[in-house]
Amino acid sequence: MNVNEKLDLIKRNTEEIVTEEELTKLLKEKKKPIVYCGYEPNGPMHLGHFVTITKLKDLESAGFKVIILLADLHAMLNRKSEESIKKEIENWKKTIKAIGIKAEVVLGSSFQFSKEYQFDVMKASQSMSINRGLRSMQEVARDIENATISQLWYPLMQVADIKHLGVDIALGGLEQRKIHMLGKDIENTTGYKFIAIHTPLITSLKGPGSKMSKSIPGSGISITDSNEEIKKAISEAYCPIKETKDNPVLQINRLIVFPLLKRVKIKRPSKFGGDKEYNNYQEMEKEYEKGNLHPLDLKNATIISLEEIIKPIRNNLK
Repeated sequence: MNVNEKLDLIKRNTEEIVTEEELTKLLKEKKKPIVYCGYEPNGPMHLGHFVTITKLKDLESAGFKVIILLADLHAMLNRKSEESIKKEIENWKKTIKAIGIKAEVVLGSSFQFSKEYQFDVMKASQSMSINRGLRSMQEVARDIENATISQLWYPLMQVADIKHLGVDIALGGLEQRKIHMLGKDIENTTGYKFIAIHTPLITSLKGPGSKMSKSIPGSGISITDSNEEIKKAISEAYCPIKETKDNPVLQINRLIVFPLLKRVKIKRPSKFGGDKEYNNYQEMEKEYEKGNLHPLDLKNATIISLEEIIKPIRNNLK
């Protein structure tokens, strides 16, 4: 795979790359660059997480070493109990192994207590106003209106993580953008430069206004959900006819199904147009927008596709 092919693969389904010029330079100059994505172990992996997992698989195919950070101390700072964190760490490790991605899994607590790390966090704190810290946490914190000082420590640690893991790229969903941009803005303070890549967020299955989350009933689908649970969630999902904006069922197809399965087959009676196979998302979206693909047919196909993706993961967890 040449540089242009790697770049096209990495750019697929990304919201932004900061900056693309730096990424191109990295691909030309470094044989085995490193990318990381951090996950707070506060519940089972869901399809929202799987967007970045899918992008990590793209980066792995493009020759990157992949590091997955299970941010246990971040979870504590974000008001999760020690008992629940330990339980979810084990669940996440099993799920990552079941997915089959060749990633190095690192616990935040394995390096975040070091003197050098804490000193870097302190130096970063001198370059960040309280208001900037609060803004950076708006998309990831619980009860931001009553944020504690511990939650302001969260973005500072995330910036330090990038340096101490020695990564070239920090990957995250758009909710991580403000934290990554904070890290980019204080590169002179931290003495460490990196590239940020952001993926889109999947809208809640309940509809526009929030991102997918398993903490809200009916909002998301976990990677470990049964086929019946997947059927129920997709069948009840927000999916207005001809509407492509903020449509979570279409987003699931664009960001997860097509990158992993390469095609989607619609099964329907001949009186409704008969079976049809889409080999790219753009064609599916155009057909849906024109009304040539009914929401029910889209949902049924999505249920089948998700089961094809999730069943092997579920089986590997047993």
